[in-house]
Amino acid sequence: MLCGLIFFYQSTSFTATNPPASASRYEIRATHDPNGISKFYMGREIAHVMGHEAADWLERPEREKEERSDLLLAALNLKTGDAVADIGCGSGYYTRRLAKVVGTNGVVFGVEIQQEMLDILTKKLATENIFNVKPVLGTITDPKLPRVGVDLILMVDVYHEFDHPFEMLEAMCQSLKPGGRIVFVEFRAEDLNVAIKRVHKMTEAQVRREMSAHPLDWVKSIGTLPQQHIIVFRKRSG
Repeated sequence: MLCGLIFFYQSTSFTATNPPASASRYEIRATHDPNGISKFYMGREIAHVMGHEAADWLERPEREKEERSDLLLAALNLKTGDAVADIGCGSGYYTRRLAKVVGTNGVVFGVEIQQEMLDILTKKLATENIFNVKPVLGTITDPKLPRVGVDLILMVDVYHEFDHPFEMLEAMCQSLKPGGRIVFVEFRAEDLNVAIKRVHKMTEAQVRREMSAHPLDWVKSIGTLPQQHIIVFRKRSG
């Protein structure tokens, strides 16, 4: 069940070898949620990162029913030939589905900060004969995407774990084509019936507050998923 999600999170977060000079935009608090890393951004505590040990759980058969990935893919309104990035792709549950949507003329960048996850993804791609996915080993401050080369960036239940959310979004915006979209999928913190630990959920208001620091315009929020927000932003032109 979804409440089991918390048991797969690591007790330590990934740390940067050379922390950026902008560390002052973050706050460390002695009193914090045990499921968080004690680091706060715009009043929100950052959650622990899911470890590669959870890869099998990401592929659980009931996930389709729980999350309705079919509805999410439809909401993205992708077209053949699009370049898409799946940030924090894990085992590639969504990466592989996105690859089928954009077709052989499109490309999906499966981005992870854990090489073990990319190894799992690579094996699954070979098994399923999917050739339009490019696995990318990013860092906690940079997803390592091509500059101005992506039509849509998707983040499914990962943004709340970013150790350096401002820097990551700054880099993502640079990789988006003008008018490109960034889509957040996060468990709804407004809904007490969503059985996920608090630091692993986000309110729509918090997502929009944090995106106000970037050259992004809110487009719409879609409420078709059983337990998650779909929040869409578009990169400003010029």
